[in-house]
Amino acid sequence: MTDDYSERHYLRTMLTVRRGRISLVNDSGSIQKLQLAPSGLETRDNIPRMAEYGLASNPPAGSDAMIINVGGDTSNGAVVGTNHQETRPTGLKSGETMLYNGPAGTSLYLANGQVVLNANGQPVNVNGATIVMISASTEVIFDTPVLKCTGDIVDNYETNSSTLKQLRAAHDGHDHEVVDVQTGGSTITTTPPNLTV
Repeated sequence: MTDDYSERHYLRTMLTVRRGRISLVNDSGSIQKLQLAPSGLETRDNIPRMAEYGLASNPPAGSDAMIINVGGDTSNGAVVGTNHQETRPTGLKSGETMLYNGPAGTSLYLANGQVVLNANGQPVNVNGATIVMISASTEVIFDTPVLKCTGDIVDNYETNSSTLKQLRAAHDGHDHEVVDVQTGGSTITTTPPNLTV
């Protein structure tokens, strides 16, 4: 009986921590569930994945997974770490962090000395904000062929309340007197300026 207990204890200890490769992810519920193969002869379904609060991800097929089986019980396990070898960024320096989507090639890189958002040719959207504030001590540069805005633009907003649309309307509506262009000292008024495309 002692030998039987020792063997069971040994097997449970050996099964406490295992590794596998993810083949399928179910991300529809309140907790993510994975299908993976801890060995070439075994496939396990619906293993919960315990990810960090505030960070959601869907690891691609082929990602490594670290499984913790509570008390060595393979029916009571959870994935506590994942890694996709083919797309994991490398070469980060001490203290640096990167949030990345390997297959899409997008990343937010908190590097030493700069912050780099790499959209890899994809749209970047900020949705539902009431105010978006960009505070830069030197300047803000938009390197783009066209800068579009659906609403009004106000410069020097702390001291100026007029929008560019209002200033343009005031400018386009004003005229100038043209003095002494005809014999006899006549004065005429020019027409308001217009925009020719």
